[in-house]
Amino acid sequence: QVQLVESGGGLVQAGGSLRLSCAASGRTFSNYAMGWFRQAPGKEREFVSAISRSGGNTYYADSAKGRFTISRDNAKNTVYLQMNSLKPEDTAVYYCAADAVLDEHVTTTPHIYDYWGQGTQVTVSS
Repeated sequence: QVQLVESGGGLVQAGGSLRLSCAASGRTFSNYAMGWFRQAPGKEREFVSAISRSGGNTYYADSAKGRFTISRDNAKNTVYLQMNSLKPEDTAVYYCAADAVLDEHVTTTPHIYDYWGQGTQVTVSS
Protein backbone atom coordinates (compact mmCIF):
# COMPACT_ATOMS: atom_id res chain seq x y z
CA GLN A 1 0.00 0.00 0.00
CA VAL A 2 1.18 3.50 -0.85
CA GLN A 3 -0.22 6.61 0.76
CA LEU A 4 -0.05 9.84 -1.21
CA VAL A 5 -0.68 13.28 0.24
CA GLU A 6 -0.82 16.36 -1.99
CA SER A 7 -0.22 19.89 -0.82
CA GLY A 8 0.49 23.32 -2.25
CA GLY A 9 -2.81 24.13 -3.88
CA GLY A 10 -4.57 27.42 -3.40
CA LEU A 11 -5.96 30.54 -5.00
CA VAL A 12 -3.74 32.45 -7.40
CA GLN A 13 -4.25 35.14 -10.01
CA ALA A 14 -3.83 34.40 -13.67
CA GLY A 15 -0.16 34.53 -14.59
CA GLY A 16 0.91 33.41 -11.15
CA SER A 17 2.66 30.27 -9.98
CA LEU A 18 2.09 27.40 -7.61
CA ARG A 19 4.20 24.43 -6.62
CA LEU A 20 2.35 21.25 -5.79
CA SER A 21 3.96 18.54 -3.71
CA CYS A 22 2.98 14.93 -3.26
CA ALA A 23 4.52 13.04 -0.37
CA ALA A 24 4.51 9.25 -0.55
CA SER A 25 4.80 6.68 2.18
CA GLY A 26 4.40 2.96 2.62
CA ARG A 27 6.49 1.40 -0.14
CA THR A 28 9.74 2.05 -1.98
CA PHE A 29 9.04 5.31 -3.76
CA SER A 30 11.59 4.71 -6.50
CA ASN A 31 9.63 1.65 -7.66
CA TYR A 32 6.83 3.88 -8.89
CA ALA A 33 6.31 6.13 -11.84
CA MET A 34 4.37 9.17 -10.68
CA GLY A 35 1.71 11.17 -12.41
CA TRP A 36 -0.29 14.34 -11.91
CA PHE A 37 -3.88 14.51 -13.07
CA ARG A 38 -6.59 17.09 -12.66
CA GLN A 39 -10.34 17.21 -12.66
CA ALA A 40 -12.46 20.28 -13.13
CA PRO A 41 -16.14 20.36 -12.17
CA GLY A 42 -18.26 18.49 -14.68
CA LYS A 43 -15.24 17.20 -16.57
CA GLU A 44 -13.34 13.95 -16.83
CA ARG A 45 -10.09 13.47 -14.96
CA GLU A 46 -7.28 14.39 -17.32
CA PHE A 47 -3.58 13.74 -17.52
CA VAL A 48 -1.26 16.64 -16.73
CA SER A 49 2.25 15.24 -16.36
CA ALA A 50 4.19 12.12 -15.41
CA ILE A 51 7.71 11.16 -14.48
CA SER A 52 9.53 7.85 -14.57
CA ARG A 53 10.81 6.10 -11.48
CA SER A 54 14.31 7.54 -11.83
CA GLY A 55 13.13 10.93 -13.04
CA GLY A 56 14.85 10.42 -16.37
CA ASN A 57 11.66 10.55 -18.44
CA THR A 58 8.97 13.17 -18.20
CA TYR A 59 5.74 13.68 -20.12
CA TYR A 60 3.35 16.57 -20.34
CA ALA A 61 -0.10 17.18 -21.69
CA ASP A 62 -0.12 19.78 -24.43
CA SER A 63 -1.87 22.15 -22.05
CA ALA A 64 1.03 21.88 -19.61
CA LYS A 65 4.01 22.00 -21.95
CA GLY A 66 6.19 25.03 -21.45
CA ARG A 67 4.39 26.09 -18.28
CA PHE A 68 4.54 23.13 -15.89
CA THR A 69 7.57 21.17 -14.70
CA ILE A 70 7.40 17.81 -12.96
CA SER A 71 10.25 16.59 -10.79
CA ARG A 72 10.87 14.10 -8.03
CA ASP A 73 13.19 13.63 -5.10
CA ASN A 74 13.44 9.94 -4.35
CA ALA A 75 15.40 10.62 -1.17
CA LYS A 76 12.43 12.61 0.13
CA ASN A 77 9.73 10.35 -1.38
CA THR A 78 8.19 13.39 -2.99
CA VAL A 79 7.07 14.42 -6.46
CA TYR A 80 6.52 18.05 -7.41
CA LEU A 81 4.62 19.98 -10.03
CA GLN A 82 5.82 23.51 -10.61
CA MET A 83 3.08 25.45 -12.37
CA ASN A 84 3.86 28.80 -13.94
CA SER A 85 1.85 31.20 -16.07
CA LEU A 86 -1.35 29.79 -14.64
CA LYS A 87 -4.61 30.33 -16.49
CA PRO A 88 -8.21 30.23 -15.28
CA GLU A 89 -8.68 27.02 -17.26
CA ASP A 90 -6.09 25.37 -15.01
CA THR A 91 -8.61 25.54 -12.18
CA ALA A 92 -9.24 22.00 -10.95
CA VAL A 93 -8.54 19.51 -8.22
CA TYR A 94 -5.05 18.14 -8.81
CA TYR A 95 -4.25 14.55 -7.93
CA CYS A 96 -1.00 12.70 -7.78
CA ALA A 97 -0.89 9.00 -8.57
CA ALA A 98 1.61 6.15 -8.35
CA ASP A 99 2.12 3.35 -10.87
CA ALA A 100 4.21 0.33 -9.87
CA VAL A 101 6.73 -0.27 -12.66
CA LEU A 102 9.77 -2.40 -13.37
CA ASP A 103 11.43 0.02 -15.76
CA GLU A 104 11.35 3.62 -16.93
CA HIS A 105 7.93 3.24 -18.54
CA VAL A 106 5.41 6.02 -17.93
CA THR A 107 1.71 6.01 -18.74
CA THR A 108 -0.75 8.83 -19.22
CA THR A 109 -3.79 6.57 -18.62
CA PRO A 110 -5.48 7.12 -15.26
CA HIS A 111 -6.78 3.60 -14.71
CA ILE A 112 -3.26 2.16 -14.95
CA TYR A 113 -2.20 3.95 -11.79
CA ASP A 114 -2.38 1.93 -8.60
CA TYR A 115 -2.63 4.58 -5.91
CA TRP A 116 -4.12 8.05 -5.70
CA GLY A 117 -3.95 10.96 -3.33
CA GLN A 118 -6.95 12.86 -2.05
CA GLY A 119 -6.32 15.87 -4.27
CA THR A 120 -5.55 19.54 -3.76
CA GLN A 121 -7.63 22.41 -5.11
CA VAL A 122 -6.06 24.89 -7.49
CA THR A 123 -8.10 27.95 -8.34
CA VAL A 124 -6.87 30.53 -10.83
CA SER A 125 -8.74 33.82 -10.91
CA SER A 126 -8.89 36.01 -13.98
